[in-house]
Parts: sequence; C-alpha cells; structure tokens
Amino acid sequence: MPADGTRPQPGLTEAQSSAWVRDMFARVAPRYDLLNRLLTLQIDRLWRWRTARRLAPGLSPQSRVLDLCCGTGDLLAALEHATPARYLGADFCLPMLVRTRAKSPAPLIEADGLKLPLRDASLHLITIGFGFRNFVNYRAALTELFRVLAPGGRLAILEFTRPPYALVRAWMAFWNRFVLHPLGHLLSGQQDAYQYLPDSVARFPDAPSLAQLMRDSGFPHVEFSYFDLGIVALHIATKPL
Repeated sequence: MPADGTRPQPGLTEAQSSAWVRDMFARVAPRYDLLNRLLTLQIDRLWRWRTARRLAPGLSPQSRVLDLCCGTGDLLAALEHATPARYLGADFCLPMLVRTRAKSPAPLIEADGLKLPLRDASLHLITIGFGFRNFVNYRAALTELFRVLAPGGRLAILEFTRPPYALVRAWMAFWNRFVLHPLGHLLSGQQDAYQYLPDSVARFPDAPSLAQLMRDSGFPHVEFSYFDLGIVALHIATKPL
C-alpha cells in the first residue's frame, strides 16, 4: 500500500491530520460546488449519476443506505433520484453538511467515519463519493464500515485514481498543476486546500491496490470499474452472508 491514510503535511499524527482535513473542507465549503463544476467541467455530476444507477437495482424502499462523507449532498441526491430507500447522510465537517439540506430531505448526522454512531449490521449499502482518500486510516475505516454493514450489504467507493494509461496520467498531471491548483486558489482563496486535493489523489492507492485492501479487510467479493479513461474508479464490495 502506498499509504495507510491521508497525511496533508509530513509529521502529522492521525488526530492532527483529521483536524486539518476537517478545517480545510470547512474553509472551502462556500465555493465547493462551484469549483467542482468548473474543475471537472461538470463531469463529476455524471460520475455520481452513473454510480447511483449502478447501485439502484440492489435497493428497495426498505433498504437502509448511508452516504458517508456526503459533503454537499450531490451523491446522496443522485441516489434518491435513482431509487427509493431509507437514506441517511453523514459527514464530519458541519459547514459541508449543512449545504446538503438544500438538496436532500434525508436525515443528516455529523459523524466521523472511523467511529460511526450506528449499530452493528444495520445498513444495506454504504456509499462514499470522493471522500475515502481523506480518511487518516484506510484500514480502520474499512473495518468500521464492515461492522455497520449487514450480511450481504454493499460498500461502494467512488474515488479519483491513478489512470492506467500513461497519456491520461500525463494529462491529469498537467491539469492539476496548471488548472486545478491555480484556479482553485484564485476562486477559493485557499492555496493549501487546492494543493492538498491533487496531492491526496497522487498519494492514494491505485484501483487494484484499493480492491486488495478491501479484500484484506473482510470483503471477499470486490469489483471495480473505471470511468472516463480511468480518471475515477468505482469499487463495489459485498459483505459475506
């Protein structure tokens, strides 16, 4: 594994890293949606829509679904639009979470994904859209998610990844350095945030490595697929019956 969890700055402990990430998202929250649309050319909406459509066939109105690291609620809203279920949104950054209310009627909780205030085996699906790489301990996060999933429940992680094609990797490196970082800094006023975001993608395990980590954490059935030449990947893992 290239990293056991995110470290926004060298030498930070897990607790310090978690606090830094929470504060960073609180600072960028006011313009987070605007920057997402600009910096992905609105393709981020398509990625979330594809994820929701992929997961919808396994859900019913009685399914209990947690959208973790829900941020401003885009994936949660896409899921609700795709199929009825009993939805819940959670995020550890309150300024991000409050922006979800305009997009979703689901109950919302401020919670750390490493210590969820939920019963064992209480969920049928957990989704995480572009949030898993911000965990300070990937293995501990997967252990906690395994705990709250019911047997047969699914974990879906939509995340930026290392593209399998050299030309795409080169294009992404150019985009991050010359577009994402300067434009994000200009519009948000937060230089460190828009340096951290591409850096966190570069340090994050590639798709096969993440799949193996999920298997090592108790999910024997893991599949993943790339979207748009491997810019992002969707991993779906199933808890054994």
